[in-house]
Amino acid sequence: MGKCPQCNQWNTLVEDVLVEEKKALQKVSRDVSPMPFSSIDSVGFIRKRCGIDELDRVLGGGMVEGSFVLVGGDPGIGKSTIMLQMAHRIAGPDSKVLYVSGEESGPQIKIRGDRLGAVSDDILIYPEVLLERIQEQIKALRPDLVIIDSIQSVFSSQIDSPPGSMSQIRHGAGVLMEIAKGGNTTVFIIGHVTKDGWIAGPKMLEHMVDTVLYFEGDNTGAFRILRAVKNRFGTTGEIGVFEMKSAGLQEVRDPSALFINSMGGDMPGSSVMATIEGTRAFVVEVQSLVSKTSFSMPRRISIGPDLSRLTVLLAVMEKRAGIYLSQSDVVLNIAGGIKVNEPALDLPVVMAVASSALDKPMPKGFVCIGEIGLNGELRPVGQMESRVREAMRMGFTDVMIPRLGMDSMQDIKGVRLVAFCHIKDALEVIL
Repeated sequence: MGKCPQCNQWNTLVEDVLVEEKKALQKVSRDVSPMPFSSIDSVGFIRKRCGIDELDRVLGGGMVEGSFVLVGGDPGIGKSTIMLQMAHRIAGPDSKVLYVSGEESGPQIKIRGDRLGAVSDDILIYPEVLLERIQEQIKALRPDLVIIDSIQSVFSSQIDSPPGSMSQIRHGAGVLMEIAKGGNTTVFIIGHVTKDGWIAGPKMLEHMVDTVLYFEGDNTGAFRILRAVKNRFGTTGEIGVFEMKSAGLQEVRDPSALFINSMGGDMPGSSVMATIEGTRAFVVEVQSLVSKTSFSMPRRISIGPDLSRLTVLLAVMEKRAGIYLSQSDVVLNIAGGIKVNEPALDLPVVMAVASSALDKPMPKGFVCIGEIGLNGELRPVGQMESRVREAMRMGFTDVMIPRLGMDSMQDIKGVRLVAFCHIKDALEVIL
């Protein structure tokens, strides 16, 4: 405008250019130099117990100093709860914890802490979402443990994109990784998941962290399963079992007692198997329901096991055992909400489906372990001895196994081993 609308004078307007000054992030430098491979200490990392045995088991024996851990799961499943419980167990005069919350205010966290009994002055609550301020507080306080709840809520002023976007998550994770590796500070970050159950954001996020933990289970139920899908400091097969109570997540010491209610033999459509998760063996119940369909295309529903594998097993039952289910709906479920996906599940699935289709229960005290080939032959599976001993501990008296794995089981006393070569012979137990 040439004329000012207020003073009515010409050529009095002056341009004022606003320039946003962006402060560069301070990178955490790692004080290292190139070294020969033989001079690197392979046992240099230090583990610290979390105070929660099931969490320590999944982490490989405890959290490692300077590690970067990602925890994911559905909303309301207990991610923030277990992080606050862990912070309470670790916090002390010699161990300072910084809990950064971008989704809840301080009073909200205090209410949860009072309910969980996790109230400690050594836990510093910091409701903040700006990455630069979080970085400054970590540099000033130098805590032993940092918990970020959640990575999707944290954003940096250096990135011109909204919080939760791909670039913001990637940049925030990179800065937090430098903090963990450069300052030997253990960092736990909570990540949102998509409707498919995967961590929201770029897949690079899971590659950047040292450990990825997933919470499984229905958030309307009482039981939760914590599973490690990536662990640079331990195995990835371990699981931790928790029960959600009013006082928070409580550890389940004996999962076998959780997933079975009886020795079987009461109702048709049920079989029991011994599964392996990491170094732990426990017994679960496989349930099936077979009913006549009123549609031209029968339905196949699998809750827990792989649906494609169920379809293959039904075809094997029809071709090799003469049990025709082409006019029936088949529903399969693993009791307790656990997900089992291993070859040893084949025989229990077939026995449960056949039991429901024939309306005859399995004999009481039977456990089924074995893989089934496309020709109907029974194949042995790994760690058979651990599975059988766990079944014995729970009071089961008979174990159905493939005949090929019979020789390695001769030393086990106190249980009757029932061995078969073909699925047709195994179904005689029900018939």
